[in-house]
Amino acid sequence: MIESLHSPHIARVKALLGSRGKKERRESGSFIAEGLQFLREAALPGAIPEIETLYLTTTGRLKIAAAGIAINHLDCVDVSDGVISAMGETVTPQGILGICRIPVSNLDELVILENSKFVYLHEIQDPGNAGTILRSADATGFSGVITSPNSVDIYSPKVVRASAGSLWHLPVFERIALDDILAQWPNDCVYALSADGDESLLDISSVTPSLWIFGNEAHGLARLPEQSRIKKVRIPMAGNAESLNLAAAAAIVLFHVSTGAR
Repeated sequence: MIESLHSPHIARVKALLGSRGKKERRESGSFIAEGLQFLREAALPGAIPEIETLYLTTTGRLKIAAAGIAINHLDCVDVSDGVISAMGETVTPQGILGICRIPVSNLDELVILENSKFVYLHEIQDPGNAGTILRSADATGFSGVITSPNSVDIYSPKVVRASAGSLWHLPVFERIALDDILAQWPNDCVYALSADGDESLLDISSVTPSLWIFGNEAHGLARLPEQSRIKKVRIPMAGNAESLNLAAAAAIVLFHVSTGAR
């Protein structure tokens, strides 16, 4: 069991979480996930992203055993409570922390099928929004999530936590320019959510495959490339609210699309 607070294991984990964490994650191809919830999905054989190293306290092992999660096929390292507290970011650690491999995904691997539905996040900055939208896309049966250059790091700790395990259910394609996506998109079913959209969400038919674009929290679609193929869609609102939080708006759109969009 590792008990020393000077262990290089701590230094490695802290490097992936610290102020230079984004750069370190990109260079090493690794990210950090904590808690029982992520492990339920990530410990499944063949799960992507893969767990490279799993750090466990005695309490963490008891929780895993009680949950019936098999970890014999994983590289597990036992650590003290003090060590795992020094490693992670959570206020009350569960005694479970994993270093996971960032999957290699590029545009060439994006498969668009007849019934495909993809989310495109254009310069999204808030990690809570990004993780929640990923979770909603998973819940509503979407095919995957694509992010633009200058969007939040999907493998940052806050996004990973907000995704609540859905990061292990959906393929994610990061830093893909919208023009590159549109160059290979097979039809004109490309929609962008906008408060001043010409078309109501309720009038959208269930044609697939479809691409659904959500803009930056502050600038909306202002920085979106001009594309005649993109149809701007609004959510009709009967109440007095001026607008919706991005993640809430996205959840409404994804649910509507998943239920037939009729």
